[in-house]
Amino acid sequence: MRAKPAEKERNNVIIRSLSQEMEESYLDYAMSVIVDRALPDARDGLKPVHRRILITLNDLKLRPGGRFRKSAKICGDVSGNYNPHGEAIVYPSMVHLAQTFKMRYPLVEGQGNFGSIDGDPPAAMRYSEARMSRFTEEMLKDLYKDTVNWRDNYDATRQEPEVLPALLPNLLINGTMGIAVGMATSIPPHNLGEIIDACIHLADHKDCSTEDLLNFVKGPDFPTGAYIYDKNAIRETYGTGKGSIVMRAKTQIIETKPGWWQIAVTELPYQVNKASLIEKIAELVKNKKIDGIKDLRDESDKEGIRVAVILKKDSAPQKVLNQLFSLTPLQSAFHVNMLALVDGLQPRVINLKQALEVYLDHRRVVVKKRLEFDLGQAKARAHILEGLTKALDHLDAIITLIRESKDKVAAKIRLMKKYKFSDLQAQAILEMRLSSLAGLERKKIKEELSLKKTLIAELETTLADKVKFMTVIKLELKQLKNDLADERLTKIVASPVAEFKNEDLTPKEAAIVILTKSGYIKRLNPTAYQSQTRGGKGVVSMKIKEEDLISHALTTNTHSDILFFTNHGRTFRAKAYQIPEAGRTARGQAVVNFIDLSAEEKVTGIFAPSEGANYQYLLMVTRNGLIKKIKTSDLINIRSNGLIVIKLTGGDELRWIHAVSGSDKIIIATAGGQAIHFKEQDVRPMGRAARGVKALTLKADDKVIDARLSLNQEEAVLVVTVNGFGKRTKKSEYKLQRRGGLGLRTAKITSRNGQLVAMRVIPIDDARDLIILSEKGQAIRLPLSQVSLLGRSTQGVTLMKFKKAGDKIASITLV
Repeated sequence: MRAKPAEKERNNVIIRSLSQEMEESYLDYAMSVIVDRALPDARDGLKPVHRRILITLNDLKLRPGGRFRKSAKICGDVSGNYNPHGEAIVYPSMVHLAQTFKMRYPLVEGQGNFGSIDGDPPAAMRYSEARMSRFTEEMLKDLYKDTVNWRDNYDATRQEPEVLPALLPNLLINGTMGIAVGMATSIPPHNLGEIIDACIHLADHKDCSTEDLLNFVKGPDFPTGAYIYDKNAIRETYGTGKGSIVMRAKTQIIETKPGWWQIAVTELPYQVNKASLIEKIAELVKNKKIDGIKDLRDESDKEGIRVAVILKKDSAPQKVLNQLFSLTPLQSAFHVNMLALVDGLQPRVINLKQALEVYLDHRRVVVKKRLEFDLGQAKARAHILEGLTKALDHLDAIITLIRESKDKVAAKIRLMKKYKFSDLQAQAILEMRLSSLAGLERKKIKEELSLKKTLIAELETTLADKVKFMTVIKLELKQLKNDLADERLTKIVASPVAEFKNEDLTPKEAAIVILTKSGYIKRLNPTAYQSQTRGGKGVVSMKIKEEDLISHALTTNTHSDILFFTNHGRTFRAKAYQIPEAGRTARGQAVVNFIDLSAEEKVTGIFAPSEGANYQYLLMVTRNGLIKKIKTSDLINIRSNGLIVIKLTGGDELRWIHAVSGSDKIIIATAGGQAIHFKEQDVRPMGRAARGVKALTLKADDKVIDARLSLNQEEAVLVVTVNGFGKRTKKSEYKLQRRGGLGLRTAKITSRNGQLVAMRVIPIDDARDLIILSEKGQAIRLPLSQVSLLGRSTQGVTLMKFKKAGDKIASITLV
């Protein structure tokens, strides 16, 4: 090696710096990995080891439809004849070429165990057999017609092709993956028919855009089928050569019997391990990250994949499926990086058009060399046939000349000298059989010569005419499509795959939200309370501290917004599903985990808007009897630190919120047993910072305990007192008044029944149940029909008896 200027030579030893040696050695290693191992050639789409496997199959004459040979023999020949890296890497590479769940168009046919989509390893190479597939024949076609360059193998004992002729556009139809030094390639497989159509279009329209080619190439076509999403993402990926394409399994929701559902998975995203997928689902169920799954069954067989996800009775199948898509590889992304060796040496990211151009350029070179080879062969044969024809015209004299010659060499020299035959012609004449002298044989020679001359003319014309030359390439592609193309396996969904929000992963179901005065909140299913008869003792609702009280309970669904209103006149927003679901006796979590309350601030009202309602205004009532109306549009953008909705003075508190349309009526009740019924129109809309106006005039020491909307139908006013009494009164007994008055008596307040604690306006024939919650955590659920219908001035009847002395009613809710 010639020493560089920075190097010194002593006694035939070159002294150089370690950093320089490491740098050059590493670069040599990197280039070796890039060119000779990890990256495919853009022309035939093969890495060197794959190319050597196909050449070995060809050497062993293992044609499709023919015999199989033991994999150990094939891999041994690959390693011994071509591949210097050993058969340990050769066998896995050959297995990959045979796996139908990895190769869209397998290049090797395997016999025996070649692994599975469950990740099972293949049998040892001594137990399996292989041969080339029908597709490999198209890769090797015209190999021995001087169509590609050949080079020495690793020990210079034989020749191997630098690239295959590759009539099959293998880089795109089978794709590839590989990791080199500092770079990686990831090319998805495609449909053969689509790629050929795009090639033909590009051959006819060199200036077409990638966008034009996407009219033919719809997107990746994975051997495992499934779905891919978002044509815009596909378009961007093929335009740049880089991108991400979302894949989703093919699933079906099946009702096996009323109330029982199962999710059937029949096609998986590319490269998803089925066994690992099932383990992942089982782990999520075990860790309670997915609810509603009862059982998992792998029902796959030789007909195809089928994973059955058995759901619990009355589960929400679409929600469970959304959870599976979100948390498991049933929805995955294929990250495309179309990196390949261009011109055999240069690694480059190419887009769809460039990949097709490289393939077509390679086909032009191959077809041109093949035509030139065929032309040379035809001319050589025609030259010999011309000599034979001339010899037949002088047959008797030539026979005499040969008989008189001393030997074959002398006869050859005399023929060349006397009749001007070339060396090849003279040799052919001397080797001509006696049967060629027959009349029919002489005719065949002349006919063959005529055909050769016609062929020569056609080949010369094709090579000289660019249009005819490209026609040959296109006809071969069309024939390839007719012979080998199939239908697309992967379905394409034009729109982007929807990003799963928490709503998509949470079943939409009824829920009760309970809030305590000390600020603990929980969500639970209404079925936690069983219906009982009036006057019962109920069940324990939640375990709370002695000093804690249940302040609010409302019925909603898990997808609804919950608006929290505080004693400071601020509002916050959270989704119902964000409130953790808890058992009937659980305490719940502090509400400060969900909204940003200040030190002295507490939630005094919660409200869940009804789904699909067309509300225009929000009506608010304070403890001191003020009322205010604002537009609901003022509450669209609620910041994380809350939004002021009313200006409060004198220790007043915001307590009740209702969405109204502009033509509703409202009934407001006080602890002292008064109630006022007036039109919502009496309250004009105000700005968020306004104080509000007087709803009713309160007597000394009285306060508002509830404010409810009154509908234009036959209704009743339900009231519950602090000592567990209650009743229903027809709404017709509450005449409409003007805002700001004293109102009417709604219940007779005595020491026996106590002051009013809750009021509701309900239909006369309301079929719902009433849930009553006490301050010390007791609860009862009973049908509203069991609450007596009485006049305004009565005390009511006993609805709940307390287990603990000193207990009182805290709140009620309807379900």
